[in-house]
Amino acid sequence: IKGHIVFDNVTFSYNDQEVLKDINLDIKAGSTVAIMGTTGSGKTSLINLIGRYYDPTKGSVIIDGVNVRELDLKTLRKNMSIVPQDTFLFSDTILENIRIGNKDASMEQVKQACQMACAMEFIDDLEQGFDTIIGERGIGLSGGQKQRLAIARALVRNGSIMILDDATSALDMETEYELLKNLNSLDKKATTFIIAHRISAVKNADLIIYLENGRIVEKGTHYELLALKGRYYDIYCDQFKDFEDVESEVV
Repeated sequence: IKGHIVFDNVTFSYNDQEVLKDINLDIKAGSTVAIMGTTGSGKTSLINLIGRYYDPTKGSVIIDGVNVRELDLKTLRKNMSIVPQDTFLFSDTILENIRIGNKDASMEQVKQACQMACAMEFIDDLEQGFDTIIGERGIGLSGGQKQRLAIARALVRNGSIMILDDATSALDMETEYELLKNLNSLDKKATTFIIAHRISAVKNADLIIYLENGRIVEKGTHYELLALKGRYYDIYCDQFKDFEDVESEVV
């Protein structure tokens, strides 16, 4: 799977309620798409249609020219790396928690993934390093550290489609920026979907879409959406006014 994804006039209803309506997207393999929107606007549902956790009520999702309904489900999901907001870590070493993504990953690959996910610095600080045992829910690790391990796990998996579902929410802005910059710099880049609420997490995406009541109400790059002076612009002003206040004080 290369990761060219098309949503062709997709509508999706769940329990007789329309969750997504008339979604049309053509996403090139290797590009990054950011999804923003209010709670319940259909962000996660949109993503779930790619891995066929649901099927559209109308229209179709097409990957590399093939309707997902015709793709072998195992092959499809093997090519996907999903990082949910709530990271699940097992009672095992950090190394094994990362290798769950790919049992055959070499130590070199694991370290590279951790470097990309900005996790190396805190792993190096641990006395046992990669052999540190972490608890059922990653006891002893902060939310941000857990999220970085989950992203390293997804990178080791090396899927051609990567989904970060609010997966950087516990990171500070600086780490988040660094991590997303690393993902962008990969030679063989997965088609990446980022669901996020912070402008800092989405602004460098190739395409940003804003969902409201299951419809795409705005779509474009960061600068195109700012020029629209719509929902995205409002969020930008809201999140960056503090930043600009600080900046003007410094000046």
